[in-house]
Amino acid sequence: MPSMWLSDSQKIGVAFCSGGGFFLLGGVVLFFDRAMLAMGNILFILGLTLIIGLQKTAAFFARRQKLKGTAAFAAGIALILLRWPLIGFLVELYGIFVLFGDFFATIAGFVGNVPVVGPYIARGLEKLGGQRRGSDLPV
Repeated sequence: MPSMWLSDSQKIGVAFCSGGGFFLLGGVVLFFDRAMLAMGNILFILGLTLIIGLQKTAAFFARRQKLKGTAAFAAGIALILLRWPLIGFLVELYGIFVLFGDFFATIAGFVGNVPVVGPYIARGLEKLGGQRRGSDLPV
């Protein structure tokens, strides 16, 4: 019987990604603290690898249309480690938008169901992603 639940390594990966997000947020709040930003990056990459696997992670970052985002993300991490945290974070943020920009429509669909503020957040995410749901349909 196939299980819809996460495996143990995927659960650990979700925890690592969440921790990475909290460390990145903390690094920004603490005026671009280099150590927290670096730890957030490491946890995020480890978590993503544990969630989807090593081969799929490598294939995702190595896709031809994502190479610019991968290069910007890696350059941002390198700049953070080389003691340029503000510039490194901005370069890394650009890389994240290029790499994960396709997921904004999915996130907007999920967030759009939140009462009161959901439609406003979803509209902002759709504009940020550059696509509106159903825009590719000929109807």
